Amino acid sequence: MVAGAGATNSCDTPWNGEHVSAPTDDHPFPYLETRSIPTFYWQTLLLVLLASVLLVRLTGGRFASMARYTDLGFMGAAFLLLETKNVVQFALLFGTTWFVNSLVFAGVLLSVYLAVEAARRFELPQPRRLYPALLALLALAWVVPQESLLSLGPVSRFVAATALAFGPIFVANLLFAQRFRESASTTIAFAANLLGAIVGGSIEYIALITGYRSLLIVVAALYGLAFLTMPRDTTVTAAA
Repeated sequence: MVAGAGATNSCDTPWNGEHVSAPTDDHPFPYLETRSIPTFYWQTLLLVLLASVLLVRLTGGRFASMARYTDLGFMGAAFLLLETKNVVQFALLFGTTWFVNSLVFAGVLLSVYLAVEAARRFELPQPRRLYPALLALLALAWVVPQESLLSLGPVSRFVAATALAFGPIFVANLLFAQRFRESASTTIAFAANLLGAIVGGSIEYIALITGYRSLLIVVAALYGLAFLTMPRDTTVTAAA
């Protein structure tokens, strides 16, 4: 902390009569007195979810018809969490700027494009092989501490951070492209995926309690649920 021209508050200074926990790279929320989701936040999220459910129902069709695409809903939720985690990861490694954020979003879009092109041009492995690969990449991102990359040079740090961040996104989009291509109704499939993404954006706020690193566990669980709810005929089609 850089000293100013007067008294500087620190985490040792009581705030409203209480001592607050020091912010960390994993939990960068100095404005929270406790690790919790403020009432205004979860009330707003609830309203957003209700409005989203209504709009998706009006434009995407009946929810009963989306049951076949439950796995796409889990994919959408997991993908939003991965994107959020990457924004925070790159902010830690390269600073919180619009340029850094634009690099993350450009990387996400490039990963999606490459996955779509790969699904269009090549015969992809079966989902039962892609899902373990995805979970392995998520486990690698969990094992490697982000702060350990700070000791690397700028170029090496960027390469390592890109591999850790966009490896899972690329494999996840291979799974999505393969599954979406085999959907009987792209409108209903996209509606299920979009609704899942909105739910994932809401789940993101549990980072206020657990920190951002724990989101990887939630992402892995969501992709595990996507695998379990995937229709059996999808695996058979991929094998054929």
